[in-house]
Amino acid sequence: MSERGGTGSEPPGKNTVPRSRLAEYAEMTVPPGDPGQDTVPAPEPALAAASDDPEVEARRRRFSELLDVFRETPVLVPLGDGPGPDGERGLLTADWNGVRFILAFSDGQALARYARARGEFHREWVYQTVLGARLLDVAVPAVGVPFGGALDCADGPDGVVFPPVVGVVPDEAAVDREQGDGL
Repeated sequence: MSERGGTGSEPPGKNTVPRSRLAEYAEMTVPPGDPGQDTVPAPEPALAAASDDPEVEARRRRFSELLDVFRETPVLVPLGDGPGPDGERGLLTADWNGVRFILAFSDGQALARYARARGEFHREWVYQTVLGARLLDVAVPAVGVPFGGALDCADGPDGVVFPPVVGVVPDEAAVDREQGDGL
């Protein structure tokens, strides 16, 4: 998909509707079966409405459980190299599929695996210990643009991505909030 929407294979000059990859994350929270829906409904506390598909329901329950554990757990959040908006070093972030995420790690070993994967195992890593809920509820909205959280991103399928959607981050920072709420 190109940055301006479409697949990137359209001929030059063809009108395409701009589409953010964040929209794809928001669509993941919409139950199947209502393709004509213009806005994403506000999810229930379990992050989304029930589905008739047991596999989908099991995945939603598992994600909800992971989110609850993450919110209650202190995580390590490395500081980036450059200054943040307040002149201090900002949190380490990364882009994944066109979406920006604050990186967090469950423990020192997970951070070490990330450092090794980057080829930066021997440098000093400065980090803060932050409660997962504080990262999602305070740090994400403070950025001012859509951001999510990524836990243990060097651990492949064992890592978890918390997208900037209603039920994960505060409504004002969610990309799938009701239109007219403003960000």
